[in-house]
This record gives sequence, C-alpha cells and structure tokens, in this order.
Amino acid sequence: MLVLGDAHTSDPDRREAFLDHYRRLEPDAVLQVGDLECYELPAPTWFIAGNNEDFDTVEALRAGETAGTRNVHLLASTLATVDGVRVAGLSGNYAPTKYDLPRDELSGERRRHFTHEDVEQAAELPDVDVLLVHEAPTGVLSYGYDPGCERVDELLAALSPELCLVGHHHRHREAEIEGTRVVSLAPAWERYYALDPETLALESHGIDSTE
Repeated sequence: MLVLGDAHTSDPDRREAFLDHYRRLEPDAVLQVGDLECYELPAPTWFIAGNNEDFDTVEALRAGETAGTRNVHLLASTLATVDGVRVAGLSGNYAPTKYDLPRDELSGERRRHFTHEDVEQAAELPDVDVLLVHEAPTGVLSYGYDPGCERVDELLAALSPELCLVGHHHRHREAEIEGTRVVSLAPAWERYYALDPETLALESHGIDSTE
C-alpha cells in the first residue's frame, strides 16, 4: 500500500511529483495525510483534509457527494477498511478559538479546523489499526518547542492504533507513544512510503527510489 505525505498540488511541480508516484508505482490503494488539493486521482486514495484544500470540495465529500472527484475517499472522523487494514482519520488542523464551536458554525477558510465534535466522533471508532492525522501528537517533533497537539494526544490514547501517520510538518520523524508507532511523514515531493497490510511495517523510500 502506498503512503504519501503532504502534496500541495496547487504548485505545478509538486503536483507532477505527486502524480508521478501513481504512474511509477501503480498502487492499488493509497493513504494520504492532507494538503492534497487534487481530487481526481489515478487510484483509490483515502485521505484526510489538511489546512490547505478546496474546502467546498471537502465539505461535499463530507456530505457524501462525489461530483467532480475521482478515486478520493475522505476520512473525516470516519473509518474505512483498506486491503484488510482498518484506517481512521481526523481531518483538519487545530485552532484553540474554534475547537469548541459546532462544526456547522465554521465557514470559509475556517472549515480547515477540526472541532471537539470531530475528535469525540473519531474517539468512538472501533478497532483502529492505522490513524491518519494532520496535527502531530506531542513528543514527536521539536522546533525548539513541541508543536504537538494535546487533542491528538487524547485521540491517540482513546484509539490505541498500532500506527499513526502524521502530515502538516513536512519532516520525517518517528516516535513510540504508549505502544503506538507514530511517523511524521516527509512531503510527497521528497519521499514515499510503503505499508505492508499484513504486518503494518512502514518503509520509507527516497523520491528517486523505485524499490
């Protein structure tokens, strides 16, 4: 199974690099961790919304509408079984001033954020193997401070997945948190990853690698 970090396909060069993974690797299934910005893809792709998206399209996908899209499946506090792997996703990023609002009160670009409703719904998902998040939990990254999000910590503790895949930060970092392997993914123009559906082993490959 192909796993890809942030795509930012509104940039033509990054779009080309992103789609090149599909052409070269011919995946049957893809997981992607947000900032996708491209909703017509060559192979079935399960993704979470990041903070850079077409939010009209994302809201339509939340509502189950697929017009104008192809092969994209949004994980928004929902779960899908992909090649036998139970994959859950929390879409959006964290804004303290918006977290306690009802989701239907978010408008425009503010639809990029997750709310308490989203986290509470995600925390009820059963038997999650892999969790996709756009915000990192604490204890994974450092910029001289920890950019991790305690709301994601709470979700991780509630679900206890075997693997958590993180977008947003454009850095490859790994940590183990309470028995969960947490991997912050490099962006798709730098690396791609291969996930073994049987063992959930995750391998990182440089952009020029075809192994």
